[in-house]
Amino acid sequence: MAQESPRNSAAEIPVTSNGQLEDSHEHNFDKDLKRSLPVGLGLSETKITSHGFDGTKEGVVEAGPFPGSSASPKSSIISPSNAAASRLAGQGCDLIIPTGGRTQQKSGPVVLADEVKNPAMEKLELVRKWSLNTYKCTRQIISEKLGRGSRTVDLELEAQIDILRDNKKKYENILKLAQTLSTQLFQMVHTQRQLGDAFADLSLKSLELHEEFGYNADTQKLLAKNGETLLGAINFFIASVNTLVNKTIEDTLLTVKQYESARIEYDAYRTDLEELNLGPRDANTLPKIEQSQQLFQVHKEKYDKMRNDVSVKLKFLEENKVKVLHNQLVLFHNAIAAYFAGNQKQLEQTLKQFHIKLKTPGADAPSWLEEQ
Repeated sequence: MAQESPRNSAAEIPVTSNGQLEDSHEHNFDKDLKRSLPVGLGLSETKITSHGFDGTKEGVVEAGPFPGSSASPKSSIISPSNAAASRLAGQGCDLIIPTGGRTQQKSGPVVLADEVKNPAMEKLELVRKWSLNTYKCTRQIISEKLGRGSRTVDLELEAQIDILRDNKKKYENILKLAQTLSTQLFQMVHTQRQLGDAFADLSLKSLELHEEFGYNADTQKLLAKNGETLLGAINFFIASVNTLVNKTIEDTLLTVKQYESARIEYDAYRTDLEELNLGPRDANTLPKIEQSQQLFQVHKEKYDKMRNDVSVKLKFLEENKVKVLHNQLVLFHNAIAAYFAGNQKQLEQTLKQFHIKLKTPGADAPSWLEEQ
């Protein structure tokens, strides 16, 4: 398209309506350009365009068929006035065309890189997906609480989960009571030890009651020793039950929470798919139905996987719970019975059976050298 800006008269090359040059000088330039092109590449396969020779824009040499030039090779438009530059461009050399005191270098093939991904757009897309998923799940939860929405229920699995939660509360109560018993027993053992020391002191200072104070001192010290043995057994029982309740069972309940979240997502996308299937089917709704079907399938697979994981964990938890509680309940019973029966040998034998090592009072305290 011709431009209105003033042009250099030396750069203007008039072209007739059929693409032929008017004078012989321009015709000779066409011949030079043909000779400079490689063998097998005609003018019909070459397009040399110009964006004006007004001193502000630059010439570009492009290879390829000219749009609309299917008939005659003479329909090529030649803009640069320098035939030598055209020959260099045809031979694959760099072309530098002076335009108004500026130069531009064109060399080799042009490679278009892939569009660079914008991190901000990726984050925005993630936020959009998260918001949409949260909205669907919230709507599903509200619908279930209001009694309007349907939910998927595995009766056998739900019953096992309810039993587990109820047992956890009962085990926590036993753990709390055992800790209270341990605290009270520790206070009693501490009092018996102090009472035994007081009796022993009076036995040395009261000659007339030396034997009586001595008997009571020995009895209190023996009770304190047996109490420490029983205290070790109770603390071992507390540690084992605490591990079972707050680690093993809690880990299983964490998997249960993940399963329940997957179930809510599954029901939310199932509800969306059912609503779309009940509506009209046209060119606008069919892509939405297909996309909803794909999302539903993804969340269904996630739900099935989580349900299988919960079933396996509940099975292993039940086996582990029976084994742990069996040993701990036997230990607790034998230790309590031996202590209150006054059978010191049986009490010590019980601790050896369960490989329990008692800590001597003050054993954990650092020495004065370590404190320095």
